Amino acid sequence: MLLETTYSDKKNKELINDLVGKPFSLLSSIKLNGIGSKRMIINEVSPNLKKYLNTVSDINYGSIELRPGGILITINKGLQNFTWVIPYYQFYLYKTNGISIHAQGKFIHFKNNRTHRENAPFFKKLMRLKTEYDQKFPHVDSI
Repeated sequence: MLLETTYSDKKNKELINDLVGKPFSLLSSIKLNGIGSKRMIINEVSPNLKKYLNTVSDINYGSIELRPGGILITINKGLQNFTWVIPYYQFYLYKTNGISIHAQGKFIHFKNNRTHRENAPFFKKLMRLKTEYDQKFPHVDSI
């Protein structure tokens, strides 16, 4: 689900909290060594996400935030922000030439560059949380 999150909206906040859980507490985020990735360059997206990217030759940036039940991918388009809400049970991560995240019939591919390498510990943490979630709530794909 993609939401326009440039401005704070109570309905969007409630919807995000229902889908992926409330944000980690301050103590939990300190224990996890942070819950957000550094800004990464978006290399490619699925056709149904192209309208959320800059149409001119600007660089497109995105970042990931961890939640107890999933992740939030924030895409910046000019002065607008769009958030892609992905519960863990719909989330798949592929390590190609960079990182490719697939869910809900869409995908986003982050470029393999210096910021990608700086985010390596973040992706390890993300996969650990996804594995813990799958063990706690097994579904058809993880059996």
